[in-house]
Amino acid sequence: MPTFVDYVEISPAAAREQWQAILTRTPVTAGRQVAFLPVETLTCLAASLLVNHRKYGGSTAHRAEEPVPALGRLFQRPNSSVLAKMANLDGSRRNGAKYEIEVAAHLLAVPGRLSAVYRVILAAARDVGIGSENLPDFLGLTNDDTDLRLIGQDELEAAEVEEAVQATSTAWLESRADLDEQTTERLLVAAARIGQHRFAKEVLRNHDHRCVFCGLSVKVAGDRASRMLVASHIKPWRTSTPAERLDARNGLTACPTHDVAFDTGLMTVNGGLRIHLKPSLADAVRTDTATRAAFGRPPLADRLLLPAAAPPPRARYLTWHHLHIFGDTPSTASGTPFR
Repeated sequence: MPTFVDYVEISPAAAREQWQAILTRTPVTAGRQVAFLPVETLTCLAASLLVNHRKYGGSTAHRAEEPVPALGRLFQRPNSSVLAKMANLDGSRRNGAKYEIEVAAHLLAVPGRLSAVYRVILAAARDVGIGSENLPDFLGLTNDDTDLRLIGQDELEAAEVEEAVQATSTAWLESRADLDEQTTERLLVAAARIGQHRFAKEVLRNHDHRCVFCGLSVKVAGDRASRMLVASHIKPWRTSTPAERLDARNGLTACPTHDVAFDTGLMTVNGGLRIHLKPSLADAVRTDTATRAAFGRPPLADRLLLPAAAPPPRARYLTWHHLHIFGDTPSTASGTPFR
């Protein structure tokens, strides 16, 4: 049986041997499937940064997004098995293999650890002839020396994450004899940060990597360029329920200037997606050249700039922002009906 070290310090030779075993595998049509090898488990852990397994049940596993179908084909397993392994790794299922939760907590606590393991197992797969058509580099880490970066993390305050984790951790420890306090808290903190990463990626994708307030879109590769746009919550993470924190329709893509203005209540968006300014900011636009350059129209649009196929923000989040951040009743935003 694999040990903790066999996962977190997997060697290139061991990874190659395991991939070769997978290549000789035949589909299991009846009875119990073969146990997951460490390379499979580790690949599923990496894929969990992109895919939320909770979105899929037994009857919808076939709809799982990539890379789940690709991994299922490579591993000769149904999508449901790949998704179940992800559930084992984040602790939401109890019947995972020994060490899996500890492995996940250890590797996710510092993204660089998972980056290093991911590179080892992907390079080993290439060494035994598994190409990108069967195992894509879905984290995009093999072409440069950068470590995995979880996006959207600036919105999360450490104290707020710890407070949110505390209640869940207590409940888990009361019902799970297989978990200790340190592992549980590390895993839950990692889950919160990964959830924020998935949320931000989906929001940016929905809005075609473009500021919904002014249309800014920076098509330059690299970490610095990525900071030109942020994806943050309409109803803030700290006040949202667990489901609301992961709902991409509770998010907007914005350039830093308009993101801060929205987060601090200088701007709001009504139910008809029209953008409104705080009266004090609207006055400054009329009298100050620099303010007008950022909040005049243009560059500010009259309504949110959403791609045709993008799902719009949910009205309840916009109403919450209007009441609690903008600080006005939904019927009197800048003298304009909230609709």
